[in-house]
Amino acid sequence: MSPIKLSLLSAAAFIIPILFVVLIGGYRRLLIRMAFSVSALASLISVGAGILAVSSSAAEQLILPLGLPSLPFHLRLDQLSGFFLFVVGLLSFFVSIYSVGYVTGLAAGKPVKRLIVFYNIFIAAMFMVCLADDALIFMVAWEVMAAASYFLVMFEDGRSENRRAAYLYMVMAHIGAILILLSFGVMAGIAGGFENFTGYTFDAMREAEFPLKWATAAFLLSFFGFAAKAGVIPFHVWLPEAHPVAPSNVSALMSGVMLKTAIYGIVRVTFDIINVFPWWWGMMVLVLGLVSAVMGVLYALMQHDLKKLLAYHSVENIGIILIGIGLSMIFTSFNLPAMAALALIAGLYHTMNHAMFKGLLFMGAGAVLNATHERNMDEMGGLIHHMPWTSVLFLVGCISISALPPFNGFVSEWLTFQAFLLSPSLPNPLMKLLIPLGAALLALTGALAAACFVKVFGVVFLGNWRGLSRPLLTKVTEVTEAGWSMRIGMMLAAFTCLCLGILPAIIIKWMDVISEELLQTRLITTSGVYDWMWLTPVDPERASYSGPLVLIGIAAVCAITYLLLHVKPGKISRVPVWDCGFKKLTSKMQYNAVSFSMPFRRIFGFLFDIKEQISLLPQRRHPAFPVKSSYYLRVRDRFWGWIYKPVIDAVVLLSRKAGMIQHGRIHVYLIYSFVTIIVLLALL
Repeated sequence: MSPIKLSLLSAAAFIIPILFVVLIGGYRRLLIRMAFSVSALASLISVGAGILAVSSSAAEQLILPLGLPSLPFHLRLDQLSGFFLFVVGLLSFFVSIYSVGYVTGLAAGKPVKRLIVFYNIFIAAMFMVCLADDALIFMVAWEVMAAASYFLVMFEDGRSENRRAAYLYMVMAHIGAILILLSFGVMAGIAGGFENFTGYTFDAMREAEFPLKWATAAFLLSFFGFAAKAGVIPFHVWLPEAHPVAPSNVSALMSGVMLKTAIYGIVRVTFDIINVFPWWWGMMVLVLGLVSAVMGVLYALMQHDLKKLLAYHSVENIGIILIGIGLSMIFTSFNLPAMAALALIAGLYHTMNHAMFKGLLFMGAGAVLNATHERNMDEMGGLIHHMPWTSVLFLVGCISISALPPFNGFVSEWLTFQAFLLSPSLPNPLMKLLIPLGAALLALTGALAAACFVKVFGVVFLGNWRGLSRPLLTKVTEVTEAGWSMRIGMMLAAFTCLCLGILPAIIIKWMDVISEELLQTRLITTSGVYDWMWLTPVDPERASYSGPLVLIGIAAVCAITYLLLHVKPGKISRVPVWDCGFKKLTSKMQYNAVSFSMPFRRIFGFLFDIKEQISLLPQRRHPAFPVKSSYYLRVRDRFWGWIYKPVIDAVVLLSRKAGMIQHGRIHVYLIYSFVTIIVLLALL
């Protein structure tokens, strides 16, 4: 079977779990196991189709007898869509295995049937977005994906927080969809017009020659439309609201791969359909990527909600991906194809890396949430003693997202830095000045990300249990390790993070055909040296990286340290923890999430809307010593106050003014009709 038919079969297979809901909906445990097992199998089929598509030399096309009269659905599977199909399918495979245990552990009253239905529709729609080769099926799949994820965010619709987040998400999704539709309209109008609907296919758009002003209009509309879905600042406000309230398996997919469909759209429209562009397009993408990366990690540092913190880190990583895409656009506009290929591969590699480690982190957060029923990190602590498997796997995700070797996050950010270091080759003096500044901001982002996940792992898994608002002993005894299906899903994601970190040369050699498809050059041919052990993006004299050697070196250092400390008895003496002069250490004396981020609030506080208040209640006998203190902290997004609140206030005001004409009196409405008829007659 050809890869495109295999991928279509994979998308169609997601109908089977929906049929299970109808046939065996009364058997909850059996339904969950069978439905998510089929989802995992269908996702695995798409992984194989994606591998075959990237490895093949030619694109495949297929026309389905569906759609509207004279407007059939066109499908295409090439190297670019095959790569994204592989990424979406791989994470969906891991999350579907994880979901067997996660959904089984949900409370009995939760609407599991609805979750299964929309979960499968959601994944199938993402597959169809990657396969779409005309504007019609792309928009249909895009809207189905948005609608399915809306209902998944509304999973616990009894909570006002979920309803608000789902509403905000749907508004932003439709604004983005309208912009994308307008972009396709501009390109289709130039490509073939609307008389015979000849210009709505992507093939017709590829062959068209766009005037610069219309190409710019199409690019800006599509970019901002996709940016709204990706959570690029300032379109990010829905993301930290929607991702935390969704079920954790859905959060893993939304953050890990749904955002990447927007990256796919940006790459498809920019490099494949429009193809020729000025340098300032790339500069705009680069600047927005840098702003999203820095602001995203700063917003994450301020959070004490575990899932909201991870959601803000998605904003940061989308920014890092856009940095690679923006650099590639700049290098392409100055006719530097080898450097453009390096930057594009860096962005796409980080796309895959982020899908893996962010999916792992959200799955780990789901395991913690299932065990503690708590998202507030200040109510956690010491979970490494009760959830050792989850803690180790979550640590792998923390190391990966912090861009530390030997895991995958380091490789893609290292490649991005290599692209930054090639900026002196640009003929534009302004670019030579600004791009090194971007490299410094990316370095700052990496350092802040590492600090943020030191905070996360330390507060959640280390120290003593902080459950200050619940009985201590009762809560600790309730915490149990995640089930085996959840562990297997997380282990597979963690193992993938390790493989992508120690064998990047093999993966990049496989996906290098994408740069040849879009930029007519390969990264391999420009570097000269390329084998399984050494990753050499430019030339050996400039920079090389060997994941296997780094792994061996780290393992050797750890082994030698362990032997030096543990071989001879008496080397280590265990004593009580220094209690600072107090009788006994309590959980209140530990650093929590809020106190950990205090230095960063002091430095970067001007970027946030912060309200901080401390209330002291003196005791009667000794007024000089407070017996009780109350601390209040609120950190808000300034973009909400700058952009969204004024728009909301204006819409509400106009709605109230418009509502004044609705009196509820029939004779008033008859007068309106009479006046309208008189005006129309006068105009005629």
